[in-house]
Amino acid sequence: MQRRQLGKTGLHVMPLAFGGNVFGWTLDEKKSFEILDAFVDAGFNFIDTADSYSTWVPDNKGGESETIIGKWMKSRANKDKVIVATKVGSDMGQGHKDLSKKYILKAAEDSLRRLQTDVIDLYQTHWDDNITPVEETLEAYAQLVRQGKVKWIGASNLSPERLKASLNAGKQLGFPLYQTFQPEYNLYARRGFETEIQPVCLENGLSVISYYSLASGFLTGKYRNEDDLGKSARGGGIKKYMNDRGFKILKALDKISADYHSTPAAIAIAWLLTRPTVAAPIASATTTEQLKALTEGAGLVLHADALQLLNEASAY
Repeated sequence: MQRRQLGKTGLHVMPLAFGGNVFGWTLDEKKSFEILDAFVDAGFNFIDTADSYSTWVPDNKGGESETIIGKWMKSRANKDKVIVATKVGSDMGQGHKDLSKKYILKAAEDSLRRLQTDVIDLYQTHWDDNITPVEETLEAYAQLVRQGKVKWIGASNLSPERLKASLNAGKQLGFPLYQTFQPEYNLYARRGFETEIQPVCLENGLSVISYYSLASGFLTGKYRNEDDLGKSARGGGIKKYMNDRGFKILKALDKISADYHSTPAAIAIAWLLTRPTVAAPIASATTTEQLKALTEGAGLVLHADALQLLNEASAY
């Protein structure tokens, strides 16, 4: 395994990002620390979170994940050894998404406080509000970069049109450019990214940090029928994958994981790392056993016949 550069940044990450959405949700602080320790001990250095993690949990207000990561970094004194990406723009209880300059500047201060750091490595637009001019959003990021509070910026979930408009505006006005893009992308969810966003990323040198890399756990093989949906808090979102194409993909993963003495999850991660522009798939784990499958996948090299089988099974 080698570190991969994110876009044209000075950030070099190992080829797997830990998804911090589980911190303060399915993992409490103690368990979060244990998983983060195991992740770093396995040689990895990239953690992804957002200010809105985890507002969906009853009694949570958002910021729980950042707070846990901040406490962990302070207790381990390892801020200089890990790269943390967080996001802004989601509904944090105000009832709408917000990418205005005023909001971003305030949200950045809140994230810095929770993370207990003076600079955010990668600050990402989480969701588009479809109202704020892209120039205003980029102006906010430019101010944060000038102030030394943000190193680099990235985006997630923007339409191809808004992503291209942002990149063009940044070049014309001398504002920071998005260096990464975070889409939903996995063996099952291919079409939207590959046909609409991937060409923009290739043309502009953006590195991709895919989320739902394991399709909410479906690609681990844990969910084989509707009786399995109650196995985890994420089970409710799995049903949409249970169709002929989904089961064809699982069958291919089963065969290849047996051939490689590995797991479906590891194979799914390894496949993503062969895709153009993908630098580090995001995936989360709640046990060290699950984490081992993810880190193993980041180091697997799939041969041509395995890739052909996966590509054919997941064709759209």
